[in-house]
Amino acid sequence: MTEPPRPPGAGDPGNYPPEPTSPGSYPSAEPPTAPLSGAPGPGGYPPPGGYPPPTGDQPPSGGYPPAGGYPPPGGYPPPGGGYPTGGAYGGPGGGYANNEDKTWALVAHFGGAAGMIISGGVLGWIGPLVALLARGNQSPTVRTHAVAALNFQLIWSIVGLIGWVLSCILIGFIGVGAAIILGAVFGILAGIKANEGQLYRYPLSASFVK
Repeated sequence: MTEPPRPPGAGDPGNYPPEPTSPGSYPSAEPPTAPLSGAPGPGGYPPPGGYPPPTGDQPPSGGYPPAGGYPPPGGYPPPGGGYPTGGAYGGPGGGYANNEDKTWALVAHFGGAAGMIISGGVLGWIGPLVALLARGNQSPTVRTHAVAALNFQLIWSIVGLIGWVLSCILIGFIGVGAAIILGAVFGILAGIKANEGQLYRYPLSASFVK
């Protein structure tokens, strides 16, 4: 009997088809995965639990502003409640260049009120005049306060003087009382405003002195 023909290469030793090798010998199309624990895998995957949160000193990424936003133009205001501002006349301390100017401004207003009370309504102009002569040439602020007080106290001192002259017929006491009350009240109000660094506009006044 004859042996049936074999497929080509079937009877030659060493021509058998290669046997499949162990897994992992061929390159795999799937990327390696990170290990279940420990450091990041070879593919750069984060470790279990993720990366730690940023500490805040890293630069912003992707063009987003940092926490709290960007600073305003010119930078943040200095500590202590913002930028300093001047008073009514642009000087420090509520509108005065120094404490001496403030003192003489108070003398002009409170001195006028005291003069009207002490003198019976005829000498309220002395306090503002003293402030004007003592400090008015050195400080425009003091001069402004003194002139305002002097003009007011002058007109009401005149009213008070006329009232004393007419007191012999009793009607003059009305003018004296009005001079004392108005001169004292508005002088005190002006002094309070001057203490805050503001100029008080006297009512019922005239511009005798400029």
